[in-house]
Amino acid sequence: MEARELGPPAGYDRLMHVQQALVCDDARMRPDGKMDVEGVFNDLAAPGFPARQDRMVLVTTIEWDRGDEGRIAFRVDLLGPDGKPSITVDGHTDVDPRPADRPPPRTRLILPLEGVVFPRPGRYAFEIRIRGRKLRGPSLFVMEATPDGGVPL
Repeated sequence: MEARELGPPAGYDRLMHVQQALVCDDARMRPDGKMDVEGVFNDLAAPGFPARQDRMVLVTTIEWDRGDEGRIAFRVDLLGPDGKPSITVDGHTDVDPRPADRPPPRTRLILPLEGVVFPRPGRYAFEIRIRGRKLRGPSLFVMEATPDGGVPL
């Protein structure tokens, strides 16, 4: 029986896309190929601004088109509430070709970020740039903590 590649679901193209994206306290790949993720968060509360997050980890999985292969450069920006980058990370990934009877190629990015400074409260969003395309990553809402150090509701 000949393996046949199924097309994408209706309304979707075959181009690379973000399969998953989140911010957490820690993440690691296991020997069996699974990823362990700890402490996922979408909001941060700080005692004042500028605020500093000692450590956080960006986790992103990019699923590639079957025609993509080779060394591919990427850029990750953390955009502030004003839309301007507050941090930028440049890197590359190696994409291997896959036969039609195997899962499509994927890049699992585990990017630890140390000492990230948030100059002001508001929404911050990760943006991934690959081959001239902008892909949306996760966002964080950074706010001032309540007087008791809690998160405002």
